[in-house]
Amino acid sequence: MDLKKPSARGGDDKQQIVGDEHSRRNKLSEEDKVRSPICCMMGHIDTGKTKLLDYITGNVQEGEAGGTTQKMGATYLSARNILEKTMELKSDTKLKVPRPLFIDTPGYEFYTNLRSRGLGLCDFAILVVDIMHGLEPQTIECLNLLRMKNTEFIIALNKVDRLYGWRICENAPILEAMKQQTKDVINEFNMRLNEIINQFKEQGLNSELYYKNKEMGETFSIVPTCAISGEGIPDLLLLLVQLTQKTMVEKLITYVDKVQCTVLEVKVMEGYGTTIDVVLVNGELHEGGQIVVCGLQGPIVTTIRALLTPHPIKELHVNGNHVHHEVIKAAECINIIAKDLEHVIVGTALHVVGPDDDIEAIKELVMEDVNSVLSRIDKSGEGVYIQASTLGSLEALLEFLKSPAVKLPVGGIGIGPVQKKDVMKAGVMLERKKEFATILALDVEVTTEARELADEMEVKIFCSDIMYHLFDQYQAYIC
Repeated sequence: MDLKKPSARGGDDKQQIVGDEHSRRNKLSEEDKVRSPICCMMGHIDTGKTKLLDYITGNVQEGEAGGTTQKMGATYLSARNILEKTMELKSDTKLKVPRPLFIDTPGYEFYTNLRSRGLGLCDFAILVVDIMHGLEPQTIECLNLLRMKNTEFIIALNKVDRLYGWRICENAPILEAMKQQTKDVINEFNMRLNEIINQFKEQGLNSELYYKNKEMGETFSIVPTCAISGEGIPDLLLLLVQLTQKTMVEKLITYVDKVQCTVLEVKVMEGYGTTIDVVLVNGELHEGGQIVVCGLQGPIVTTIRALLTPHPIKELHVNGNHVHHEVIKAAECINIIAKDLEHVIVGTALHVVGPDDDIEAIKELVMEDVNSVLSRIDKSGEGVYIQASTLGSLEALLEFLKSPAVKLPVGGIGIGPVQKKDVMKAGVMLERKKEFATILALDVEVTTEARELADEMEVKIFCSDIMYHLFDQYQAYIC
């Protein structure tokens, strides 16, 4: 699609760049113009993803409801932090790329949701596995998504401190920590490790402890870790740096001018109203620039009033003072202040309108993802009603329900909390096929008014944060 106007206009207005990091980047020579690599923390709920990231960065999880990640957060890891934590490994590895940007995610869904027109958002990932539980449903979903996108990843085998009799060795390299353990602890560790390696084999992947891995390209590395006392964290960071510098620099981290930006979250900020959190993977955003985003009722054209980033080491969604910028370059997580953001769909791309761009063509472009999902609804209008938190999770649920093993028709869709209007739409099926008068709600809340109306109309609402469980509940209902 041609996004340019017929007439061309050259020249760009130069704006002052605010913030030390962004000013420094602008002074880089062309050959050094690389962006920060983006690493995604993935895994099943309660595997310790956030605690692991907290230990690495020095953050705390106290801001999370119940200690569980409710939304995406982004944290930079400084070169100094990496050097300090890997000092005991006595490695001569130096960080030759900008500081990594870590993104923490709730469960598996981030990688499905946060993509910009088919391009993967993350450069690489850490897949966190609980040594006591092995591969769990969301672990397998993460695994499938990573393979689908051909994304490099490291396996963090977390919670080694749960092994009976484990002796704590704070921030120790894992081999040093292992030397301090009893024979019984080592035996239990090896037993659980072998079970998990076999589970990965069942999924078609070879894996091995990183210090025994002789086939890095074919076999995925496992790093045993503890997010509480830090055993294995030096090994994980060192392996991450090596992975970034050996396999990622040429392939993924070169900075380009074309904007690639994805909406992470829509939230209300005191004093600002409704705002959006975004990940800027490539390009730059300017205060006063015009943007187009995907909305529930159609494309939203608005102007950036302010660009905010959290203070160093703070996560984007943790309340506190922010740093204001006039211009921000990738890679960065940013809070955007602008008008009319209430109905922005999370997981969709943000587009910048240039001086020569055709705004109508861009408006058409931003709605392509939503229109693609809408086209998958059963044309007869008969089927269950599904609701999800983001476009990506909605798309994943649609794919699952249409798979040969399930084949459940979908008659309507919604994004965000289940409200009365959703119940009324689902209730249409009461007169046609009562078994379809149901709402399958994936990782969303149900308002009190919606629940009351559903009870009154006899519309069934099934809720879960795992799509398989939603289908199991529905199956139990109709049988």
